[in-house]
Amino acid sequence: QLPLVESGGGLVQPGGSLRLSCVASGFALDRYAVGWFRQAPGKERESVAATTSAGRTTSYADSVKGRFTISRDNAGNTVFLQMNSLKPEDTAVYYCNARIATMSGPRDYWGQGTQVTVSS
Repeated sequence: QLPLVESGGGLVQPGGSLRLSCVASGFALDRYAVGWFRQAPGKERESVAATTSAGRTTSYADSVKGRFTISRDNAGNTVFLQMNSLKPEDTAVYYCNARIATMSGPRDYWGQGTQVTVSS
């Protein structure tokens, strides 16, 4: 079983909305900082949004500020990415990441990704 599983991607028209979900299995997500990343064809993976373990602090890439919102339901071991006012340039595979600091360095978990396509 994958440690992180994303869902909620799909095809949407410009200006539309999608809500991505990321469910963790096998570990307690509330101990981890979580981020959403995306990778478009021919481009490097980039950070989109991130939140601390308690969810009190969030950060966003300039390109999505005011349009995307990251949130988490620690009781449900789930993180969300609400995406509004979507643009064609938001088209990418979106990945969820969970990270925790350990004595031997950071430990990362990744999901398999979910495709988001913004097109008319």
